[in-house]
Amino acid sequence: VKRTTGQHPAGMVIVPAEYTIYQFSPIQHPADDKESDIITTHFDFGSLHEILVKLDVLGHDDPTMINMLERLTGIKATELPLNDPKVLGLFSSPEPLDLAPNQIRGITKGTLGIPEFGTKFVRQMLEDTKPASMAELIRISGLSHGTDVWLNNAQDMILQGICKLNDCFCTRDDIMNYLISMGVAPKMAFTTMEAVRKGRGLTPEMEAAMREKNVPEHYIDSCKKIKYMFPKGHAAAYVMMALRVAWFKVYRPREFYAVYFTSRGDDFDANTAILGPAAVKQKILSLTAKGNDISQKESDQLETLQVTYEMLLRGIELL
Repeated sequence: VKRTTGQHPAGMVIVPAEYTIYQFSPIQHPADDKESDIITTHFDFGSLHEILVKLDVLGHDDPTMINMLERLTGIKATELPLNDPKVLGLFSSPEPLDLAPNQIRGITKGTLGIPEFGTKFVRQMLEDTKPASMAELIRISGLSHGTDVWLNNAQDMILQGICKLNDCFCTRDDIMNYLISMGVAPKMAFTTMEAVRKGRGLTPEMEAAMREKNVPEHYIDSCKKIKYMFPKGHAAAYVMMALRVAWFKVYRPREFYAVYFTSRGDDFDANTAILGPAAVKQKILSLTAKGNDISQKESDQLETLQVTYEMLLRGIELL
């Protein structure tokens, strides 16, 4: 599929057997190539939502990483503890890796290369929320995958001291459970959660039910801003995966870096990496200096270079 068309090559639209796709949508050949035997369709997701089923048949790097790590180490990922203090410590500092905060410029956490927690955006969330438990990591995963749940919403409330991470609406389940705990009728709590997670805001009846049970105003405002929310089970699955990969990063670092550069190898700069830490650091500084002018490709490259530099600082070299 052409990259610029807004079409998603992994989006599979499922049509019931008694219909044809032509009853719902015009179809076309990708990249306007009439000779192509692939047919594709344009759908606005909002229009599709209540009518047909769409599956995102996405490739997933994390299970690939876990599979490779298991083969290299002989350790079953499902048998690893999810409450190891050193592993949980990575989410607040790089010290479990025997590194100091900011030893890699701008990196104050040990989560580089950890699925869902290695990006600059989520590292900043860790900075703002200071999680210390798996439950809090699940909340952060919910916040980072929602739309208008963290930015201009929970982040502001936490930084202003209005509420703590544990009191925010982070996953859709939080809304229903909180409203029931405040005495809102279960059916009303459920329909409120469903409306908010789909970005429909609150009806006057929902607002009235919340005010009747003295739900604080900032929770009501929060619900009005949210456009999309993760289910808690989804966030929990992501965090379990992250903690398992993080265990290997702490206790089996050589295998961790080997697998990271194999599965995320597109932006791996081997020519710079083999020159050693000083050369990698110099390249990191030159990319960081670009600030907001950095391209997406350079940004991906920067992330991989940071992981490379971290590996070299931990005494693991490349032949």
